[in-house]
Amino acid sequence: MIALDTIDTRLLDEFQRGFPLEPRPFARIGLELGVEEGAVLDRLTRLSAGGAVARVGATVRPNTAGASTLAALAVPKGRLEEVAALVGAESGVNHSYQREADWNLWFVATAADERALAQSLERIRKTTGLRLLDLRLERAYNIDLGFRLSGLPRAMGVTAEARPEVLRPDDRPLLHALSQGFVLVPTPYAALADRLGRTEGQVLSRIGLLVSAGIITRLGVIVRHRPLGWTANAMVVWDLPEARIDAAGQALAGHAGVTLCYRRRRVPGVWPYALYCMIHGKSRDATLEVLEAGRLLPALQGAALRVLFSTRCFKQSGARLVEAA
Repeated sequence: MIALDTIDTRLLDEFQRGFPLEPRPFARIGLELGVEEGAVLDRLTRLSAGGAVARVGATVRPNTAGASTLAALAVPKGRLEEVAALVGAESGVNHSYQREADWNLWFVATAADERALAQSLERIRKTTGLRLLDLRLERAYNIDLGFRLSGLPRAMGVTAEARPEVLRPDDRPLLHALSQGFVLVPTPYAALADRLGRTEGQVLSRIGLLVSAGIITRLGVIVRHRPLGWTANAMVVWDLPEARIDAAGQALAGHAGVTLCYRRRRVPGVWPYALYCMIHGKSRDATLEVLEAGRLLPALQGAALRVLFSTRCFKQSGARLVEAA
């Protein structure tokens, strides 16, 4: 596990969102932390090299600038390494986890559009020879995942609705670059603008608008939780009647310790679960404690559920929003 000092902890707690929209953002962060700009960059570089930070950049609301889905495979014993490598070879797969279930390999696939996403999923079906569950997002209740690492679990709250009408065709390269992360230099917006052939002012203005419109759901330090000790992470899936799902999703999104919550398409006869939430914990007991409290919420009373702890991370990267070169 990676050890953090007080400044590291504040850096990861306070800047997972609300990254400064100004030419020298790391200098602003340094002022708030009481350290020099160079020290902030050095810490982020060290934490990135150690695996605690995935990137400094953005998370983009699913199915706005591109297409995405959550998928699962039931991989036979002895083939998991092989199949995980085949899945991870797809450039659009940005998260891939082993979970404790018969459907044991779960991954998020992203692409520039629905056609490219369908082609990617079909390649995975053909190369693995396995049935694939395609579990499309139907409603997001909380898709932030920027939770504090210190203190007691807190409620994340329901994610605000997006305004996709503000999107322009030239936003896709910008959003893709942000999902891959800034270069860790004193003037990251200028470096990004230079890569895209724009001015720094244009980039800052456009990012600000995309944040306010809910297209960018979070701008800041994107943390990898497992190297920091958050290893008892569970995806909990719930089987509820249609009429109860929205109330249950909103209740879970406001429940302390729930870090993600969303509704997905069912697969009749195979996968009846429509409501999903994630609980990140440092121990199984801590994770299950959050879950047991959630089960007592009036909207969740009597709901059937399954708990799928993640046991291994095969891949974690930013979403792909443009066609692969």
